[in-house]
Amino acid sequence: MEAATSATPQYTTLTVSEEGPIAHIQLSRPDALNSMVPAFWNELPAAIRAIDDVARARVIVISSTGKHFSAGMDLSVFENMAQSFTGDPARSAEQMRRQVHLLQASFNSIEQARMPVLAAVQGGAIGGAVDLLCACDMRYCTDDAFFTIKETQIGMTADLGTLQRLPKLIPVGLAKELAYTGRQFSAREAQQAGFVNQTYTDQAAMLDGVMQIARQIAMNSPVAVSGTKTMINYAVDHTVAESLEYMATWQAGMFQMEDVLTAIKAQKQKVAPEFAPLKRGLHSMK
Repeated sequence: MEAATSATPQYTTLTVSEEGPIAHIQLSRPDALNSMVPAFWNELPAAIRAIDDVARARVIVISSTGKHFSAGMDLSVFENMAQSFTGDPARSAEQMRRQVHLLQASFNSIEQARMPVLAAVQGGAIGGAVDLLCACDMRYCTDDAFFTIKETQIGMTADLGTLQRLPKLIPVGLAKELAYTGRQFSAREAQQAGFVNQTYTDQAAMLDGVMQIARQIAMNSPVAVSGTKTMINYAVDHTVAESLEYMATWQAGMFQMEDVLTAIKAQKQKVAPEFAPLKRGLHSMK
């Protein structure tokens, strides 16, 4: 993969590279178990939005380095948040609410990206790492991976998306058990429950497999894939009738023939279709 160029934002907790239409974000603090320090909460959404804005990539893969995917929220973040519990209770509560919203926005950026985001997990994914994974479109892991909703074991309620998204990914009763107990959720159990799509023997095999899936996605119309992501995400939180109504309205404006004709022509010629990329965002055009 091509490493980030000098014109690309440089990060302290991540590395970002691109190979054709696939952007690869790697958590890059393996010696610290990729714990989520304060800088991470700004850098991850910045990286996601930069990729989305440039619109060169059609798929984003998030993976990690070292033995474990991530140990979750770093203690330094909790120490910073402790400052909210001083002074006037009303002002402290308002500050705390704002801080939680800012942290939530970091993972919301994954869901809001125009292109699919695939996660590749090795080793442990703990606490905040599960929040991150729940926001991704698909999850893959190694056979030795495990997941833990750790928050109840440290005296708090998970607040960055796991409790809101996980019950829509796996049976509600299982989601409650995992959240209430804080027990480890193995790769095998995660696959059986539908939390991960597939498991692999090791990280190398996993990354190879995930990149193959990413390449398959990238071969399709980026407009069609982006619309599909939007429609599925909408359907998760709305009734069938509401989702169909939104679909009809979406198609009235978004269904154009350019990519359809490109796909048909390619099928007739038995070649891979070449679709134009999505247009760049306003920020990247400045």
